[in-house]
Amino acid sequence: MGGRTLRRLLIIGSSAVVQQASKRGAPKGSWLEQMLARKPRMLVTVALANKMARIIWALLVKQENYRAPVAAKA
Repeated sequence: MGGRTLRRLLIIGSSAVVQQASKRGAPKGSWLEQMLARKPRMLVTVALANKMARIIWALLVKQENYRAPVAAKA
C-alpha cells in the first residue's frame, strides 16, 4: 500500500507524464501510447503510477541504478 504522500506524488508525476503525452503524443509503439489509445486518461495515470512504483521497488530491492529502456529502431 505504501504511504499516502508517496502514492500522491506518484499520481502527480504520472499525471504530468500522461498530460504531456496527450498534448505532444507519446513515443510511437510505446506502452503509454497503446494505453492512451484504449483506456480513459485517469485510468492510464493510475496504471503508470503503479508501474513506476513497481520499478522503484525493484530498484530498491536489487540495489541497482535505473537504466532507461532503449527505444527500438523502426
